[in-house]
Parts: sequence; structure tokens; C-alpha cells
Amino acid sequence: MSGLSAPSPGPQPVRARVVVTGRVQGVFFRDACREQARREHVGGWVRNRADGSVEAEFEGPAAAVDRLVAWCRAGPPRADVEAVDVTTVSLPPGPYRRTFRIVM
Repeated sequence: MSGLSAPSPGPQPVRARVVVTGRVQGVFFRDACREQARREHVGGWVRNRADGSVEAEFEGPAAAVDRLVAWCRAGPPRADVEAVDVTTVSLPPGPYRRTFRIVM
């Protein structure tokens, strides 16, 4: 199975890439992010970056992606988020990712 699903009727899905800086590694940010994405039925991935930040890509309905971006602004309880840089891109019609994973 490819992890792709036909878009549901309604608003066009979007893709947002976020880079979260602050104390975001070693505080279960990636695992908590994956759980939030699964709750929202949003696809994508999350990973630690060498510079100490966390990068994630969310793909799905705009409202759900917006909620995940908002979640990133606080993160899990032990995180201390300083900034969230967001780049949003509209997706062409067609299938989009529905699975979410932690990338090493």
C-alpha cells in the first residue's frame, strides 16, 4: 500500500513545511507531532535536524494542517519553542499522503 488516498470532497488539500527552533530535541517532539498528525488524519513526516531544530511536513485538509502548525507553536509539554517558520504550498488535484512517519 502506498499511503496515498484520494482527496475527500471539499477544500483543496495543502502541504505545509515547518521548521521549529528552540528546545525541541530530546523532549519527544517528533513522537508527539506524529501522534497529533494521526489524530488529525494528516500525512507527512517529522525529523530532527543537525542544527537542533525539528522539521516537519504536513499534507491534508487545510484546517487540519493549520491545527498542526498551531500545535507546533507550543509543542509537547517539555518543549520550549522559540520560533516556527512555515511554508505552505497548494497541492495539485489527486492523491495525497495520509500516513505520517518519523524520519531519521
